[in-house]
Amino acid sequence: MTILRSLLLFVLAAVAEIGGAWLIWQGWREHRGLWWIAGGVIALGAYGFVASLQPDPNFGRILAAYGGVFVAGSLVWGMVVDKFRPDRWDVVGAVICLVGVAIIMYAPRATTGS
Repeated sequence: MTILRSLLLFVLAAVAEIGGAWLIWQGWREHRGLWWIAGGVIALGAYGFVASLQPDPNFGRILAAYGGVFVAGSLVWGMVVDKFRPDRWDVVGAVICLVGVAIIMYAPRATTGS
């Protein structure tokens, strides 16, 4: 159950961070206005809170692992929202990142040396 909770938190964090950055992008680069930017800032703040809910107590580990989730999630966001078509190298890179996430977060460790 802890791994499932962690995975769900990673997905929620990805939606908040990628969505927040996208809203700011839309507000600024696509001239949609300050309300889009404000929504992005709120979503990015929510990302920070969601990340703090991860069961692992190590900030550096959580943020390092989230980097891989962000890579894969950004490609998925681009496909769904912007109709971006990743090439095979994008997919290979994202898979490598997700393998890294699994190793960083879920590899067996001694309980005393987290």
